[in-house]
Amino acid sequence: MDDKQNFLVKAAELFIENGAKTVTMDDVANAFGISKKTLYQMFRNKEELLEEILRYHLDLVISKLKQLDLSIDNAIERMVCRDEEIERISHSNKTILIKQLIKYYPAIFNKHMLNFSEKFSEVLVQNIEKGRRQGFYRDDFDAVVYSKIFFQLVMSYDSSPYIDTSTLDREQYKDELMMMYMHAITTEKGKETIKKLKNNK
Repeated sequence: MDDKQNFLVKAAELFIENGAKTVTMDDVANAFGISKKTLYQMFRNKEELLEEILRYHLDLVISKLKQLDLSIDNAIERMVCRDEEIERISHSNKTILIKQLIKYYPAIFNKHMLNFSEKFSEVLVQNIEKGRRQGFYRDDFDAVVYSKIFFQLVMSYDSSPYIDTSTLDREQYKDELMMMYMHAITTEKGKETIKKLKNNK
């Protein structure tokens, strides 16, 4: 990890703990024992620093998802396995950093989520293409559209006005969503594979 990555990791911890609005550039400079002038030579303003932090963390998440894709060959098994990254993604909206981004820096948050959607979609499309080659997924749907619908649903648990989270817990929502998505895209061979995987649990 280089000096800039180290800086972004530590700065992210500061923002995650205290919030995007609460932390000032003075706070960041003090936390690193550097002058504000030095900090502003690195980042033009707090908005640029926040964007760099979000980009760095997104790249880490996507990298971990891609590593899992490489380590699990069966496309369906890859999707239904316990995926800590997807679980972290689905409830990341609860952190004080994200809540304050939504409230005080909506343009940065929206840009981040569009970028997130694009990169997450690319990972899912690769899974769909692999599953099609393996005979598990249908060929008659738009992989990009389906992947973006799935991403939107994954992210909607905490923010949708149509979901009563007091009666539908996150685990049940996530499991049902995954099964809905998988049954929407699988062939008969794929559905048999899902059954076998569920029976082996």
